[in-house]
Amino acid sequence: MELQLVLGGIRSGKTQRAHALARRHAGEIVHIATSRNDGRDPEWAARIARHRRTRPRAWLSVEAPFALARAVRFFARADRLLLVDCISVWLANLLLDGQNWERALAELLAVVAHAPGRAVFVSNEVGWSLVPTDPLGRAFCDALGVVNQRLAACAARVELVVAGHVIPIAEGDGDADGD
Repeated sequence: MELQLVLGGIRSGKTQRAHALARRHAGEIVHIATSRNDGRDPEWAARIARHRRTRPRAWLSVEAPFALARAVRFFARADRLLLVDCISVWLANLLLDGQNWERALAELLAVVAHAPGRAVFVSNEVGWSLVPTDPLGRAFCDALGVVNQRLAACAARVELVVAGHVIPIAEGDGDADGD
């Protein structure tokens, strides 16, 4: 699978960039949302609704808050583009649920290495922020740094979005093993 990774801070414009990349694709687009709405957080539910409104109706939208590798494997086709938004929320879901994020990442990387088609993955860049004061926050930032590095290592292209401006970071060889 040809992977493009779009990184950025909160409200940086990374999702809009990913949507723009997807709209250039001539084939079918599958949007894989990693967020979940358990109904306990009205503000989060409003964010989800806002994101849904920004997606074209022609896109197939699916939710994969935990089983991202399975969703990518199932929906990947040579003529499709998968837009995964976003990796950081997926990781947070895994951490909060007590799941093994390293195993989940290894499964995702294995699927990306062998799946057909193209994908655009969106993730937050949190490395420029303050070190969180609580253990879970530090674990999240540390894990996301590893996840982003591993995805970037197998991506054909990595971009950083800052204040709506796209900064090309790397053109890679798409080595899904991260070597």
